[in-house]
Amino acid sequence: MAPNVLDGERVLAFDLETTGISTSSDRVVQIALVGADPVGTPVHFERIINPRRPIPYGASNVHGIFDEDVRGKGDFSTIADEVADLIEGSVIVGHNVRKFDLEMLESEFLRLGKRMPRPKAVMDTYELVRRLNIPRPHNLGALCSRHGISLENAHTAAADAAASLLLFWRLSVDHAPSFRHSLEELERWVVHGKITSDATDLGRGLGDLELVDQLGKIRKDGDQIILAFGRHKGRDVKEIHFEDPRYIHWLLSAKGVEDEAAREIIRSYLGFEESSSGLR
Repeated sequence: MAPNVLDGERVLAFDLETTGISTSSDRVVQIALVGADPVGTPVHFERIINPRRPIPYGASNVHGIFDEDVRGKGDFSTIADEVADLIEGSVIVGHNVRKFDLEMLESEFLRLGKRMPRPKAVMDTYELVRRLNIPRPHNLGALCSRHGISLENAHTAAADAAASLLLFWRLSVDHAPSFRHSLEELERWVVHGKITSDATDLGRGLGDLELVDQLGKIRKDGDQIILAFGRHKGRDVKEIHFEDPRYIHWLLSAKGVEDEAAREIIRSYLGFEESSSGLR
């Protein structure tokens, strides 16, 4: 790793498990902050949280936390101050943490009428692998496998948080020249780069890719099928299916992609079969 980029900082890997994917209306059911303080003392904060609502089966099937697991647990208000103290001024590391986990956490603080704690910097490994132009898929499991990182107990907050921290370290070793900056410069480069168009350092722009449907919602990048709209814009359909299968179910409806031929291409790409009652 480039020397000193994290020296003297409290570095915490961060991950949430939730009732769903809406950062404004869903709730946190598990939080993990794991890492070390500025002198190297380990930090391990992990809590299961009562969301004060039923946990949908689809969410429980991903992270393994069911209604009976949160029964009798405190809600977010019981840990808010401790979480705020940990995050304030820390370097936060996580995968897709800027657009999901931190936004979800901010909603929890706002419900309590509290200010969201402000980290010193956010090192988002999802943003980082894209900036480094590492080939897709960019989901955490695939990236850990590619970089020789064991990800046991995937989709538990502590395991995913720790894996993202190891991934950050591995990337900093393999791409050391890109990390030879101050912490502030590194974050600015990861987030913004030298942006002149959507082509930038993240690879070919979406406008350069072959259209799959007439509206250009779905495009091809070599053998991959890429979304060109919505919250998963720029991502491979297989990667999205791994992380957000409910979105794919919507995508394959007429409300998602209007072009039936394009929907059939996506089904084939994902290895789905069509039956009279729907996908199987």
